[in-house]
Amino acid sequence: MEIWGYIQAHWIEWLFAVVTAAAGFGYRNVSARLKLEQEKNKAIADGVQSLLRESIVENYNKYTDRGYCPIYAKESIKKVYTAYHNLDGNDVATELYHKLLAMPEEPKEGE
Repeated sequence: MEIWGYIQAHWIEWLFAVVTAAAGFGYRNVSARLKLEQEKNKAIADGVQSLLRESIVENYNKYTDRGYCPIYAKESIKKVYTAYHNLDGNDVATELYHKLLAMPEEPKEGE
């Protein structure tokens, strides 16, 4: 009967120890999953940023060859650049973006 007396006297401490251990295990599990998700999100953001940069470069080459950039294309490029910039993209594509916006919107007379 001495064991029952010990259990009755200390059950709260044992319960607290079990709850603390379970909470610690749960925290480590959630923390590891969160880190993995953050790594995946970073990889996705980097991939999307790369695709947006490619689109800006592609449009720059296309419209430079034409010698002009229509207004509808400029509006589309603005949206692409905004998304690119919001993903922390800010390199040579920024310069190309500004050059695209400075281009005439219609071909020169006679072309």
